[in-house]
Amino acid sequence: MTAANLLFFVALACMLAVVGSFIWGMVAMTRGGERDAATSNKMMRFRVIFQGLALVFLFLSYLARQPQ
Repeated sequence: MTAANLLFFVALACMLAVVGSFIWGMVAMTRGGERDAATSNKMMRFRVIFQGLALVFLFLSYLARQPQ
């Protein structure tokens, strides 16, 4: 397995984490309540972090595939 493939799979894992944190945050938001609002806010922050990580790993994967 090359470094580019590994970086791509890490990016895919981050994308799955984005979807998971989005769904978890939306479920918490629909439940309502103060505790669920805090959970929803936390999950949405995680979603933004995972999106940024996914972009970084996709970019690094792209760079690793370029010929020297």
